[in-house]
Amino acid sequence: MICKTAEIRIYVTHLIVSYMLIGIYCLRNLQKLSLFGDISILQQHGSISNTYLGKVDPDGKKIKQIQQLFEEILGNSRQLKWLSCGFMLQIVTPTSLSSLSNPIANTMEHLSLLDNHIPGNTTLITAVELERFVNLRSLALDFCDFTAEMARVLADSNHVPLHRLSLLVHSVSIMHKSLDSMPEDENWKALTRNSTNLRVYIMAFDVKSDDMLRILKPSIPLERIHFDSYITCVSGAVVDLISRQYDKFLTHFILMNDVIDMSGFPDLSDNRNEDPLVLLAWRCTRLSLLAVHGYTVWAHNLIAIARLRGSDLKVLEVTEESIDFDQGELADQDVDPVHNLIEQVSLGLGRPWHAVMDIELLSVFTEPTRHFYREMQSFSEGI
Repeated sequence: MICKTAEIRIYVTHLIVSYMLIGIYCLRNLQKLSLFGDISILQQHGSISNTYLGKVDPDGKKIKQIQQLFEEILGNSRQLKWLSCGFMLQIVTPTSLSSLSNPIANTMEHLSLLDNHIPGNTTLITAVELERFVNLRSLALDFCDFTAEMARVLADSNHVPLHRLSLLVHSVSIMHKSLDSMPEDENWKALTRNSTNLRVYIMAFDVKSDDMLRILKPSIPLERIHFDSYITCVSGAVVDLISRQYDKFLTHFILMNDVIDMSGFPDLSDNRNEDPLVLLAWRCTRLSLLAVHGYTVWAHNLIAIARLRGSDLKVLEVTEESIDFDQGELADQDVDPVHNLIEQVSLGLGRPWHAVMDIELLSVFTEPTRHFYREMQSFSEGI
């Protein structure tokens, strides 16, 4: 019996993935396969490493069996157009895609391969392998795997225009793979000439500001960017660069900082005449989502952002602990500063507004890789 299911989306841990893969082995007519390894469950028991996996699978036989099953599924596919594998902990290997037949690779419309736990400088796909995927509309990769050569392949006229590109920039990947092979500005220009409707989504996790200044080439059609960190902090210079370079494209800007040191949140406006977030709201006229936690947002600047973007800013999420008031606002005994802030921001947005009281109520507050995978899926489907 051949299953006619058009899509299977699996959210699994490494411990049960084998059973799930066995269950879909017969699905030759499968058109859409999304696999996501929920590593947050495993991380509750300590950091994920080869040592941990060695305890679960000491001789590596289980991993090899699951890898073979996955390759057999790909090899037996006849209608697959969407393949999405995120953080599957060694299930996808650099040879996995070679199992796809040329006809299937030629008609694939979406491909995402994400795994920031691959050791060394190993990549899950090469530019040579990407040449087979001539019909891709959307692609998601680790940023360090998206090379200048890949950009040249996608810019070739024998490829259909790419519409969505999602890139995860992780400090672990930069440490092991470096940024030396990343696309330069001329590569981005060539890519956008062939793909005029291309839009890019970047999530940067614990990436140093100096590295971000290298990554953010002027010709990237950046629509969404999400900074998430436990160790590093984004600089005002990076925010300023984004607002100047991507003012025609940017719609989503997320700034999250969960640094353990609670002595004080970083202030992007420190020693600046203008606050970078206010400039972002002023320059980026398509901005529809702004979320901030763990950075100081001054009350008067928040009011300015609301007035600048008005009702076009569909989502404005700022945690209560991130908001600060200057001495003048606090000294005015006739005005409750919190009430005034709520009133003025609500007036600017044209709808009732409140600060987010609990970080877990933020719409973007999830385990970072899960959030990226979820957003990448909807971003890619929104063509």
